Amino acid sequence: MAVTRAETLLTDVAAVRRFNRFYTRQAGLIEPKHLHTDVSLPEARILYELAQNGPLGPTDLARDLGIDPGQLSRTVQALQRRQLLSRKVSSADRRQAEIALTAKGRKLFAELDKRSQQFALDIIAQLPGYRRAGLVDAMGEIERALAVTSRPAVNLRPHRPGDIGWIVSRNGALYAEEYGWTIEYEALAAEIAGLFIKTFDPERERCWIAEVDGKTVGSVMLVNAGNGVGKLRLLLVEPQARGLGVGKTLVGECIRFAREAGYTSMTLWTQSILTAARGIYKAAGFRLVDEKPHHSFGHDLIGETWEMDLDRSA
Repeated sequence: MAVTRAETLLTDVAAVRRFNRFYTRQAGLIEPKHLHTDVSLPEARILYELAQNGPLGPTDLARDLGIDPGQLSRTVQALQRRQLLSRKVSSADRRQAEIALTAKGRKLFAELDKRSQQFALDIIAQLPGYRRAGLVDAMGEIERALAVTSRPAVNLRPHRPGDIGWIVSRNGALYAEEYGWTIEYEALAAEIAGLFIKTFDPERERCWIAEVDGKTVGSVMLVNAGNGVGKLRLLLVEPQARGLGVGKTLVGECIRFAREAGYTSMTLWTQSILTAARGIYKAAGFRLVDEKPHHSFGHDLIGETWEMDLDRSA
């Protein structure tokens, strides 16, 4: 007797539910508190989102987390009472509010992040290499399958052999195509990337590669500029990945790492015509502190210096 489509769907639904029960037990998601701390899973998700993406309005935060606005409001208020979050008027639009981590909230997030990293390590360290690779591939396949009906996930990883060459090549090609910049800019990118590799300090510096559906779509570097200042360099997002939050995710990770590494402030240099990047920097909390006209890369440009104070509690 042939199996009907409805029967197949019921079998598949049972398999999904079985996997959910298995994974929630493995990940400890049924515990009342997250990773044996004093915060719940919904509270931890809010802390993670704000740590990754900087101050956010309530509407954006509810949308990004997929949380009911009423539930979000109650949870945010509880976190505010514990002095983990602050709420203030947005500097970009005084009609809107911004929610951000306090210094106490950032400290708690750092502990959560450390425990989450250790938890994942404990899971995969016991597996032989071929099983670990299979597990990671299976997780990627789940993400790709479910992304058909949702926003594709942006995954970040550290650089590996071949990535630095890609960064230099794509910076040179992309800015030539979109802005007509000469090979002088590619030479600058090569100089920055070469110095990064030559003097790389893994405790204080990082390069992140962004991937969507397994394809490289962006990158950024954070380097030590001295005197407690971290410098964001060579932010790049491929055209086909724009609008997916790649740039926001890369910059958010730079800020998170800079705080964790002990920097007191961040700086970056960009151009006034790079409006999309400037929007990301402003939304993340950077402020424009200097403008200077210059002739570079075959064009008259206005260079801009942006800075962020990482000591702010809000």
